Amino acid sequence: MKLIYEKSKAGRRASTLPHYDLPKAEVPEELRRKRAPRLPELSEPEVVRHFSALATRTFGIDTGFYPLGSCTMKHNPRVNERLVNLPGFRDLHPLQDEDGAQGALELMWRLQEILAEVVGLDAVSLQPAAGSQGELTGLMLMRAYFADRGESDRRANVFVADTAHGTNPASVTMAGFKLQKVGTDERGNLDLEFLRANVNDETAGLMLTNPSTLGLFDESIEEVARIFHDAGALLYYDGANLNAVCGISRPGDMGFDIVHYNLHKTFSQPHGGGGPGAGPIAVRGILEPFLPVPVVAGNGERYRFDYDRPKTIGKVRGFYGPFGVFVRSYAFIRSYGPGLREMSEAAVLNANYLLARLKGTYDLPFERLCMHEFVLSARNLKREHGVSALDVAKRLMDYGYHPPTIYFPLIVPEALMIEPTETEPKEALDGFIQAMHAIAREAAEDPKLLKDAPHNRPVRRLDEVKAAKRAIVRYQFDEHPDMRGEPAEGEAVEAQKGA
Repeated sequence: MKLIYEKSKAGRRASTLPHYDLPKAEVPEELRRKRAPRLPELSEPEVVRHFSALATRTFGIDTGFYPLGSCTMKHNPRVNERLVNLPGFRDLHPLQDEDGAQGALELMWRLQEILAEVVGLDAVSLQPAAGSQGELTGLMLMRAYFADRGESDRRANVFVADTAHGTNPASVTMAGFKLQKVGTDERGNLDLEFLRANVNDETAGLMLTNPSTLGLFDESIEEVARIFHDAGALLYYDGANLNAVCGISRPGDMGFDIVHYNLHKTFSQPHGGGGPGAGPIAVRGILEPFLPVPVVAGNGERYRFDYDRPKTIGKVRGFYGPFGVFVRSYAFIRSYGPGLREMSEAAVLNANYLLARLKGTYDLPFERLCMHEFVLSARNLKREHGVSALDVAKRLMDYGYHPPTIYFPLIVPEALMIEPTETEPKEALDGFIQAMHAIAREAAEDPKLLKDAPHNRPVRRLDEVKAAKRAIVRYQFDEHPDMRGEPAEGEAVEAQKGA
């Protein structure tokens, strides 16, 4: 398939824009272009056909099973899209005065109340734009809390599990804390003896996903909470895996003081490929004064933005949060109503069904029932046939499935991290099981078949090391360096024609 630049023909236009007699914008000299950008020139049908052809090559939850572990790629009900496109929501300007935005404010307030109840905490801010920003916001609240108590100089350390999402240690560092790793015991729980020996009055808190990225619920979570709270520290709950426990258990009841949600995961918002997300945070009452402003406040009759928070950490994003995500999530939650627990029960059931059918063929690092996801290992295939988790993932594409997360969490060699979600029927799960068993047989009979996979996708196996070292970031039209071989030191790497 040709690039859109290769289809370009000088002088073709998809449309023409009106010309107005307006003064040119004043652009600082150092920011001005030396020449006009060279853009592809095509007619409208050519543009439409090009992007329609690309769309047919795009894999998503609407085209197949998407078992991407720890990402909760579930079906997004179409009714949510109709609701978010209601004119009163769709056309509302973020600077609309409060009297003209009462419906939107009420929806946000009601969503806050629901989210607080789901996790068993006292107050919610909808402002963070994604889970990663929710993490940073929560740690900023932690820092503000200890500063208000005069303990910020002493409370320097935040513990993070060795199974944590990569954003956890990054957020800890960005928030100015020192990172301290805690290991996993033979049951897949946090190492309690290590915590007892190392948590002290210099500890600010713990960041933990429960269930963990292993798909396991920590059996000692109450003792973990006791260790940190006895030292005066706080507990932060990474809500990426909240889909496993809604209506079953609440992080606040486990002892967590701060929780972030991934509304785009748990509560159904299209987010694959970098789509919009939302990472609200919930806090215990002791942290409420520090929440970002404005806070959406209401009394059931009238709703407003509350800026009167003297101890606030301030804004963490522009305006008030990703409103379209709020509408979709609110609709999704209300469609379940009191039966929201069924969502998590079905997700856990689906995951355990897959685990039971696959654990004899692939290694199971921790012999336990899982929650909404689980981790297998392809180390037996690697040891016996030289086939890696990457090879298994690439071969799955030939069977029409998106690969699961691989090589994560890092403590499991050749990890395959699988999450089916609650929206997949048994027939879809059975098809995936059959493909996984077939791939294991192929590994024994014809390992090269897997090492050369995928075979029937538009793009074959890439040299990922070279791609990382020699990133193609722009099209150079008629000037294309020879991209074969290794790049010379300092060589500028650009796109060759047809890349």
